[in-house]
Amino acid sequence: MFEYAPAPESRSVVDLKPTYGLFIDGTFVDPTDGGSFKSINPASEEVLAEVAEAGTQDVERAVRAARKAYDKVWGPMPGRDRAKYLFRIARLIQERSRELAVLESLDNGKPIKESRDVDLPLVAAHFFYYAGWADKLEHAGFGADPKPIGVAAQVIPWNFPLLMLAWKIAPALAAGNTVVLKPAETTPLTALLFAEICQQAELPAGVVNIITGAGDTGRTLVEHPDVDKVAFTGSTDVGRAIARSVAGTRKKLTLELGGKAANIVFDDAPIDQAVEGIVNGIFFNQGHVCCAGSRLLVQENVADRVLESLKRRMAHLRVGDPLDKNTDIGAINSAAQLERIRELSDAGSAEGAERWSPPCDLPDRGFWFAPTIFTGVTQAHRIAREEIFGPVLSVLTFRTPAEAVEKANNTPYGLSAGIWTDKGSRILWMADRLRAGVVWANTFNKFDPTSPFGGYKESGYGREGGRHGLEGYLNV
Repeated sequence: MFEYAPAPESRSVVDLKPTYGLFIDGTFVDPTDGGSFKSINPASEEVLAEVAEAGTQDVERAVRAARKAYDKVWGPMPGRDRAKYLFRIARLIQERSRELAVLESLDNGKPIKESRDVDLPLVAAHFFYYAGWADKLEHAGFGADPKPIGVAAQVIPWNFPLLMLAWKIAPALAAGNTVVLKPAETTPLTALLFAEICQQAELPAGVVNIITGAGDTGRTLVEHPDVDKVAFTGSTDVGRAIARSVAGTRKKLTLELGGKAANIVFDDAPIDQAVEGIVNGIFFNQGHVCCAGSRLLVQENVADRVLESLKRRMAHLRVGDPLDKNTDIGAINSAAQLERIRELSDAGSAEGAERWSPPCDLPDRGFWFAPTIFTGVTQAHRIAREEIFGPVLSVLTFRTPAEAVEKANNTPYGLSAGIWTDKGSRILWMADRLRAGVVWANTFNKFDPTSPFGGYKESGYGREGGRHGLEGYLNV
């Protein structure tokens, strides 16, 4: 046996400020009628910074700045000139990627190898991709002369703070809109560092405004009468409330909400490859993924083999310091989310499912949960129906492809699914019948800025990414 040798990433690359203000009209300002809150490192419960909380007057200032920039600068600007700013932002993200990755892992709790090797390359890629669209909108298939909508209110979650920012801001700016964005209250710091990048890129004042705060701040922003478009990623319950609040108004709305994805393994699948896909599907980012493969459907005659291999693989997952490059599973983002994961996991045990976790020494401080699988699960179990949003996998079995489709679709969600089989004809047959916005074949959690992403049913509507991601920001 070899001895474990930590490989920590240095925090020195990040210049953490003791306090952060709101980014409105190109500058950082103190809140007018708001307060402040603490941003905490979930791996240690250390207070990273004191962050301003925007009040009603602050939201008004931000929307007014965005409206002025849209009317006078960004809206009338030729697409080729908007593209130059987006390309500049993309290059600055690449130049400061190490700093951004470390700050993301500090504030969110995700492993540094994920923020460094997955999130940041995708963030830069989205800005590069949409920069290319900025002067080609008439060729996007939305009509001869598509126009921007105006001011976009964007509310993003805590699971991929910087990547969700890129998904929202890049297409909005490329289409000619201005933005007021509210990051999640538990992960505001990389959004505020992105505000510094906007200054460094000399983006015109008011084009991007970033206001921090909790639910009340987001509600005030979404309900502001001078907002033309609302884009939200987060829980289904909040998405329903937003849909009700904009109903009957002229505002356009896109929602990317929860999921309970099925990862379907057939008996002819390459088992080792499928196990890697299962692990990536549910334990990537601590399971804090809307499209996580949280329901494993295994063909009955290979279920024992798959579970044996999966448990053997899980025993090698490292849980610990997010800044250690060896870490596979970092910290749960907040105490509230950890309580939610514990509640649903305890419900699974109480309802008769068999629980298993590998031997795992969890740190004494911070918010941690060991990777967990449940077997003997039925579709009546809460852990098979409700989104856990943590490193918890429910395992069910099936006999035929038709039964697999029926079980996969037996959910109020419809965001994603995975299929593992050697037969291409079966992949096509399944994909045609699965009610999921994204269906992966012999892989999972693969993203690209050119590919649209979104769901059916309670997973929301509208698409982000690709050419389709522009539609929500254009009057077509």
